[in-house]
Amino acid sequence: MTAKNVEAAALQLTGRQRARLAARLIASLDQTRDPGARAAWAEEALRRDNAYRQGRYATKPAKDAIEQLRSRLR
Repeated sequence: MTAKNVEAAALQLTGRQRARLAARLIASLDQTRDPGARAAWAEEALRRDNAYRQGRYATKPAKDAIEQLRSRLR
């Protein structure tokens, strides 16, 4: 089966089925790229969470952060 055949078959699926298939395909790419990446990101998330809880990060309300980003894009 060629990639074109697979694509044609996938496009016949319902939106929900395509979304599930897309998620599984993306997950399979993540696993083949770097098997240690998940553990590294989990460790980094814990490090950042600890720093946040210790008050080492300045925080702001989400609406303020979004407005700041939007103003940069203008």
